Amino acid sequence: MAGHDLSLAKLYEGHTDALSIMAQLGRVDTESPDTWGTCSAEAPDGRTIIELRGGGHVQVRGAKCWCSGAAHVDHGLLTGWFADGRGPQLVTVAMSQPGIAVGASAWQAVGMAGSSSVDVVFSGTGGELVGHVGDYLLRPGFWQGGAGIAACWYGGATALGEALRHSLEKAPQAARSAFRLAALGKIDMSLRATAGVLRDAAFWIDQHPPADASGVALRARLAAEACATLVLDEAGRALGAGAFCRDARFARMAADLAVFVRQSHGERDFAALGERVAPAHNKSWDL
Repeated sequence: MAGHDLSLAKLYEGHTDALSIMAQLGRVDTESPDTWGTCSAEAPDGRTIIELRGGGHVQVRGAKCWCSGAAHVDHGLLTGWFADGRGPQLVTVAMSQPGIAVGASAWQAVGMAGSSSVDVVFSGTGGELVGHVGDYLLRPGFWQGGAGIAACWYGGATALGEALRHSLEKAPQAARSAFRLAALGKIDMSLRATAGVLRDAAFWIDQHPPADASGVALRARLAAEACATLVLDEAGRALGAGAFCRDARFARMAADLAVFVRQSHGERDFAALGERVAPAHNKSWDL
């Protein structure tokens, strides 16, 4: 799906992520035809506070940033914090009720514009608790979902690689310069290597569904980020300004991927992976 439309993949991921989280934590809403969005980002200038009202019911106050699709979904699954500092705690809210203000002014990016990632302010909005404090981060699906995002970055990179391949396929022999062929060769090597990492991650997760997948997911994400960065650069240079100015699909995918891949935490993720690899028993480099 990401290779077709990254913004659509982001919206779909938010819906399926919410259903997966609730199923993992014992709440089954998967039979409903309603659409869901997951709002779990913790921004420095926005925090959602949860006030207990009894019987699992709560009121939600404060801001939630970068809520993809919030203006269009029926329900939101969001992380919040209690006044005493405990959290994160998952809460569901019906998005059609009063006390919810959705604003789009904070999102200025051209890339991923179709994801409708808006800020939402809750003013005493009614909600229901899902699971317990910390469940959102502690469940196995947290890191499994992180590996899924790596597959989205990879999908966007394949679309750009295909654009270059298609251009060379239909080009006359005189236009198939060594420079452009070399760019395609670099892209092929990067995509194939990253595909191997993603397949290994998927196989490992399937074989160890309840286990900590943090190392597997970090490796997949960092590989996919490096691949996306290389493909953006090589395809852009090989195709030139014409692809960005006259090919709407290429231009949108390039803009979307450049924004989407910045969900990576860069050097922090490399350090986190290194911490997991450092113990002597993690000898995983043998063929």
